[in-house]
Amino acid sequence: MDIAIIVEGKNDKSRLSRVLSPWIPVHCTFGTLNSGRIEALRKAVGNRQVFLFMDNDSSGRRIRGMLRDTFPDAEHIYTRKGYKGVEGTPEDYLIQQLEKAGLGEYILYPEPAPYSPSPI
Repeated sequence: MDIAIIVEGKNDKSRLSRVLSPWIPVHCTFGTLNSGRIEALRKAVGNRQVFLFMDNDSSGRRIRGMLRDTFPDAEHIYTRKGYKGVEGTPEDYLIQQLEKAGLGEYILYPEPAPYSPSPI
């Protein structure tokens, strides 16, 4: 599957880059959308399957609504209310949401902590 993810800002992009393959393009709206920015996103995404991952706040909902018109076939990924947006979402929850969206093959799972027996 050839995919692209759209987020609001560079901090969201940075946060996702820690858990996603570097070959997955993550594009930013930079919090504002106008016709020029929407057209640039449309060009950058091309024919890829689009995933929208916006913050769960009024700004994120507004941007998601605007992008829904531009990318009607986009899949939507949500973060939980109470987290400080995508950038403030814990990695384990980000991974869980990406898995739910069917993106497991693109996830960079953290190395498990080495086993160290407790002293007796």
